[in-house]
This record gives sequence, structure tokens and C-alpha cells, in this order.
Amino acid sequence: MNNHKDLDVWKRSVEFVINIYEATEIFPQKEIYGITNQIRRASVSIPSNIAEGAGRKGNVEFSRFLYFSLGSLSEVETQLIISQKLKYLKEDDFKRLSTELIEIRRMLLGLIKSLK
Repeated sequence: MNNHKDLDVWKRSVEFVINIYEATEIFPQKEIYGITNQIRRASVSIPSNIAEGAGRKGNVEFSRFLYFSLGSLSEVETQLIISQKLKYLKEDDFKRLSTELIEIRRMLLGLIKSLK
């Protein structure tokens, strides 16, 4: 792996983080240290783990960090569902972010498969 910044999945997940931050701007102020912080941190972990894995030696290590990204992605997915049920998240934002998650998951799984 030359550079994580060349990976489409890394680029896509960075954009996803920006979208998460924008969508959570409307969350209640009382949640700033609750679900708002939690969902933002988990979303940041997705591209961060891709970058860290790409900087490691070998495909086995890289794959391990891609699986960490998948775990963070599942965490964000759960938090989006909770946010939607609490009516903190607009329905159109929920649908858009969920669609982005599906695409990032597909890209991560494809990259993992290509490393094996």
C-alpha cells in the first residue's frame, strides 16, 4: 500500500465523517457529550483505521485494521438508528447516511477480499 489517501474507500469515509458532523449539528445540546460525541467519534474511526492499517506492514495487518473500520461502521449504523428513533435525525438525513454506510461497507469488504 502506497498511500491511504489514494484509496476511494478512505476518501468516501472522510466525506461521510463530514456528513455526520453536519447532520448532528441539530442534535439537542444536552446530547453533546452523549450520542452526538459518540457517533462523531465512531465515524472518525472509520477512515482513521483505514489510514493506520495502510501504514502497517503487510496485507494481514492492513486487513485487521479494515475490520476495525467495519466495526466502527456498525457502531455508527446503530447510533444512527437510535438517533432516528429519538427523532434527533431527520428522515432524509437518516436515509442518505444509511445509504452511504452501505456503500462504504461494500467498499471495505471488497478491499479486504482483494488483500486475501
